[in-house]
Amino acid sequence: MRVTLLGTGDTTGTPTVGCDCETCERAREEGIERTRFSVHVENERLDESLLIDFSPDFRYQFLREDVSIPDAAVVTHVHFDHLDGLGNLFRVVDSLEVYAADETDPQTGRSVAETVAEDYHYLHVIDVCPTTPLEPIHVCGFNVTLVPVEHPPLVCYGVAIEDPITGAKLSISGDTSYNVPERSRAALAEPDLLLADAIVPAHLCDYHPAGGRHEDENGVPRTFGTKHMTREGALALAEDLNADRTRLVHVAHYYPPDEAFEEPLAVDGEQYTI
Repeated sequence: MRVTLLGTGDTTGTPTVGCDCETCERAREEGIERTRFSVHVENERLDESLLIDFSPDFRYQFLREDVSIPDAAVVTHVHFDHLDGLGNLFRVVDSLEVYAADETDPQTGRSVAETVAEDYHYLHVIDVCPTTPLEPIHVCGFNVTLVPVEHPPLVCYGVAIEDPITGAKLSISGDTSYNVPERSRAALAEPDLLLADAIVPAHLCDYHPAGGRHEDENGVPRTFGTKHMTREGALALAEDLNADRTRLVHVAHYYPPDEAFEEPLAVDGEQYTI
């Protein structure tokens, strides 16, 4: 299983357009990027690949990393930074199966699968496959499981990807608070590689209108506001899941410059074989 981090940034990416903060300036100077989130997972044994989420930076990411066009894809939720790159498939593929959860979202009255199918009804090359969370499906030679996480007000899912032949496992937290349900934690547990949402360090919770939540025994918030984990929350989740290796993703440019590019925060283009 070869995993390429196409996009490791949050909604605005790093550097952010029009921003002259020290972190964005350093990223420009050093040629470091965190574009909007997307992960390419290749099954080298079968020469097939799976894409997790369609970043608005889809075209640029695929050209930059020179990875293969996916044979299938998963959409974790319907926020634009994870979905709006789907239109890039026009004239790029003849057909593509796109897997998305079949649970109705009380906020929208539609499931993720229904939203994708209706919003991209004109894109005839895609075949949306409604998928039941916590029930593994077999895609590109992998066992793939959508796992519910907490990203209010919309439903959102993490993903567990396992190779049944080699036993390799990749877990992706998805956009989530630290309050990941126990059944989802069980599905994500024991990964060789964990990609965990870590939008900002915990000390920045003081600047969020909702503050922080899910404090640890020392009072350190593991959730920033209500929707994303802090760095400390992501690392705590990694420990809870007994992850062999962890990379922090969905990273915002609000990290101070002396923290923004420290381990284990990921940047675009990282590649792992597990």
